[in-house]
Amino acid sequence: MSRPVSRVLTLLELLQSGGVRTVAELAGRLGVGERTVRRYVDHLVDLDVPVESVRGRYGGYRLTPGPRMPPLMLSDDEALAVLLGLVAGRRTGITAAAGTAGETAAAKVRRVLPERLRHRLDAVLDSLTFTAAPAGSAAPEAAVLLPVADAVRHHRPLAIRYTGGRGGSGERTVYPYGLVAHAGRWYVTGRDLSAGADRTFRLDRIDGARVLPGTFEPPPGPGPAERVLTALATAPYRHEVTVRVRGTAEEIRALLPGSVAVVADADGGGEGEDEGWCRVEIRAERLDWLPGLLASLDRPFVVERPDELRGLVADLAGRLMDAARGTPPPRG
Repeated sequence: MSRPVSRVLTLLELLQSGGVRTVAELAGRLGVGERTVRRYVDHLVDLDVPVESVRGRYGGYRLTPGPRMPPLMLSDDEALAVLLGLVAGRRTGITAAAGTAGETAAAKVRRVLPERLRHRLDAVLDSLTFTAAPAGSAAPEAAVLLPVADAVRHHRPLAIRYTGGRGGSGERTVYPYGLVAHAGRWYVTGRDLSAGADRTFRLDRIDGARVLPGTFEPPPGPGPAERVLTALATAPYRHEVTVRVRGTAEEIRALLPGSVAVVADADGGGEGEDEGWCRVEIRAERLDWLPGLLASLDRPFVVERPDELRGLVADLAGRLMDAARGTPPPRG
């Protein structure tokens, strides 16, 4: 590749990084004079690349949105990051694209890459395996995600058609506080004006979203991620579990996912105890996994409710004692 052509492509790469680039800055990066920079810009304009001249003290050149996308220029690391991001998005279920959009986007990126780089990236993708099964499809439609994000960013009310977990559907008007991606799903948390309370909505259950006129002021308090995790941990389930655990709330939160448990400081755990205790609330459909979880905390704990959980903890303790003594389990 001749040096002038190489420099024109380098100029395009600099402009693609965003923002306004002064002539002096571009000249320094390219190692040429300012007049040459202007000539290179003219070459890009002749190729229908939408380069805009910005006047003023801090003026220079920048790319503007146009009917044609400028040639895609990626380094080896950038191309690998893009393709791995598309693959990981599909595997985790977080890619917000309908149908095969993620696959077609990856194919388009690969098609414009140099053959040498394309073969090397294909080697990575062909040899890559995952230890976890692909997540179920819970990605939102772009027609839902984009207006929701716009409403969150500009603090505007949002009208949605929502189908709840039990099948009921209807129109809701929401003041959206934030978008959260968690465990392969997208959520929007905000004030449900219809219910007069804060709610969390799964985006894959929203059939349509429309930004409404007006604005609102987000309330102070927990951030969107904390609101979503708390909503998941306090969702209605068959069993409501309360356990006191020795330690501070901060220490116990580091051991229990926020989507599983709500942890708060509690009064002392008993007479003569110097260390504090905290209260842990968990809602679950089944109790059989909780004894192992509580044992894994490696801290003293007291089950307040339900009584059934106390029996399951005692059963686990008995099995652990038998294993420690080398006692074989009874034949059943």
